[in-house]
Amino acid sequence: MKVILNQDVPGLGEEGDIREVANGYARNFLIPKKHALPYSKHTLSQLETRRAAIEQRKEEKRREAMSIKERLESEELIFTMPAGESGKLFGSVNNAAVVQELEKRGYSIEKKRIEVPEHNIRMVGSYTVKVKLYGNEEAQINVLVEAAKEK
Repeated sequence: MKVILNQDVPGLGEEGDIREVANGYARNFLIPKKHALPYSKHTLSQLETRRAAIEQRKEEKRREAMSIKERLESEELIFTMPAGESGKLFGSVNNAAVVQELEKRGYSIEKKRIEVPEHNIRMVGSYTVKVKLYGNEEAQINVLVEAAKEK
């Protein structure tokens, strides 16, 4: 069934996109929750009247993603964790730990948007973590993992 999206739907598309979806998904979820409208000449003409506003919102999201990208790339996250003699951590740094550290610095980013190398960091060292932003924009954050000093 063809539908026109009323708002951004993760994994499906953005507002204003025309998508082909399963009949049940459209009838039981998208349309009742007002995420989409059934595709017809009437709804297509409604979409065309809203096209300028939709494009303006998309451009605003792109600009916001670029500003967040610039700020994120200037950040360096430092984790101090207990480690063995060889530099192997007792524990690991994963995307949840990165989210917590970013929240302390005033960023609100979903855990699923953060890509930690090999899903978690288990050794002392310097790493690059990717943060997926709007569209295909990505920010690279430097993460430094240090061994905790023994007392």
